[in-house]
Amino acid sequence: MSVTTRQLPLFPLNVVLFPGGPLPLRIFETRYVDMVRRCLREESGFGVVCITEGPEAAGKTSFHAVGTEAKIIDFNRLEDGLLGITCLGQRRFRVLEAWRAEDGLNLGRVEEIAPEPNLAVPPEFTFVADAARKILPELGDLYAQVRPAYDDAAWVGYRLAEVLPISLADKQALLVMDDPLARLAAFAPVIRKPD
Repeated sequence: MSVTTRQLPLFPLNVVLFPGGPLPLRIFETRYVDMVRRCLREESGFGVVCITEGPEAAGKTSFHAVGTEAKIIDFNRLEDGLLGITCLGQRRFRVLEAWRAEDGLNLGRVEEIAPEPNLAVPPEFTFVADAARKILPELGDLYAQVRPAYDDAAWVGYRLAEVLPISLADKQALLVMDDPLARLAAFAPVIRKPD
């Protein structure tokens, strides 16, 4: 079976974006302002990849091979004059090859990773879903654009991976994981089960 690949602009950040998750960004570098314009004009996305080495801005970076495509859902001019965008995570991808364009923009040839199966949260992990149900509304407007799916194992695992105070390396490992029930099981020891 042949693998379909495509070219995607890549945005290395010190963050892990998950499918369905929100990502607000302040854009100030010319290469990324141009990328945002192109994405808006073409109604296309860009890839968010977590940095392994190097700075977020104005430098050469190394990044993980698995990332998430981001779709711009809103934009505005911020008080400091910078461009503010709000993105929503789409599908995961794997970078097969990466290079830098003349303007410094990172580009990659990527293959899409198959979406995880839709699995209901099993009874033994209901308390994990309940924790997400309690935490997310407390985060204010950030999750206003995110449609809740507290009965979906992948959705609950992704949201907890985004908001819990765990390392970027752990977040990346949870992004790479293909089993939504295993992801929920990873949270079970750190979330207090009600008595």
